[in-house]
Amino acid sequence: MEDVYKSCPVMENNQYVLTLVTMKDAPDLLKVYGDERSVPLFNSDNCHGDLFYYSTLDRMEEAIRFWISEYEKKRFVRWGIFVKEKKEVVGTIELFHRNSVDYFHDCGLLRLDLRSDYERKEVIEDILSLVVPNTWELFDCSLIAAKAVIEAKERIQALLALGFSPTGHTLIGHDGTEYGDYFVLTKTQE
Repeated sequence: MEDVYKSCPVMENNQYVLTLVTMKDAPDLLKVYGDERSVPLFNSDNCHGDLFYYSTLDRMEEAIRFWISEYEKKRFVRWGIFVKEKKEVVGTIELFHRNSVDYFHDCGLLRLDLRSDYERKEVIEDILSLVVPNTWELFDCSLIAAKAVIEAKERIQALLALGFSPTGHTLIGHDGTEYGDYFVLTKTQE
């Protein structure tokens, strides 16, 4: 597979297409990041206090510019989740390779942000089944980690169905903050 930061792959199935996020996604993504029911389920760990609640198009566009800039710096990839039937973007997936001194070393850290009406087990399974099998090679990792807070019951069910297991390990942030609620999949489990 080619370097994900040189050529970001498009992944799709019958319902969804994952493509590198662009500025044209901003109006649709404002419905995701302005959805107060969704925001508590997002993984904002280690994100310098950003909770990912955006209530204006300008703020959404600012976030997208940042995501594109980080991609260009080879820090992370942020895919938009396009629903073919509805012809709209209903969320994003962020992935990056994480090296650290904690349990989450050599890890593909996956963040899934979905509009609340798509926060359903079967939807999450469909979406993650597109990206998880490619994560090992795209991000050269031996572990994939995704956060699911206890309130995210549908997300937890989807992660378990995909072979992820809860872990008691905490992710240690850049400032020493400990973050929990992670589910992991190891390369040997996949």
